[in-house]
Amino acid sequence: MLYSADITAGALKVQESRIIAGLLLRDVTDREWRKAIYDQNVLQARSPKTAKRLSVLIRGRLSLVKAPLWKLIHEGSVVEATHACLAAAVKASQLLGDFLDLVVRDEYRTFKETLSLTLWASYVEDCRGRDPDMPQWSESTITRLRSSVFSILAEAGYIDSTKTRKLQRVHIVQPVIRYLEKHDEQYVLRCIQVGT
Repeated sequence: MLYSADITAGALKVQESRIIAGLLLRDVTDREWRKAIYDQNVLQARSPKTAKRLSVLIRGRLSLVKAPLWKLIHEGSVVEATHACLAAAVKASQLLGDFLDLVVRDEYRTFKETLSLTLWASYVEDCRGRDPDMPQWSESTITRLRSSVFSILAEAGYIDSTKTRKLQRVHIVQPVIRYLEKHDEQYVLRCIQVGT
């Protein structure tokens, strides 16, 4: 299965990702992890359930990339951390990656000014053609997925906001590009460079 709905759990979550990256860089034990997430509430979550959901989402993303990217997320500038989180999110979600690569790229190429919400529904249908094993999602799940993806696009700067969705050019910072090139992450690199 190429496409899954796990991205509904949240957008880039850069601030929380900085904290999780710090824990990963320190190579904390399971006990220290639980203490940080639940007892100390380092993610400042409203409930233990939210803390668990966030930590599982972010740790899952970051587990797919290597320590140099964790370091950029933990210690880098806001832009570096944001672009590094974007790279990890694309690596974790082909649904997000392909939307950037197949849909957003085409909108830039044809000089569209805004990213239409209606593109999402047709994109999801196209995904079914590429992935017959894709689950049948409810309308509410499709809407939540769209909301998460468009929030990520706004956080990363591809659109100015989720309200007006005006397309903007994004120049991915060099440290993130160098990491992706060094680790042969061609798919991620292609997806996040759609706006250059």
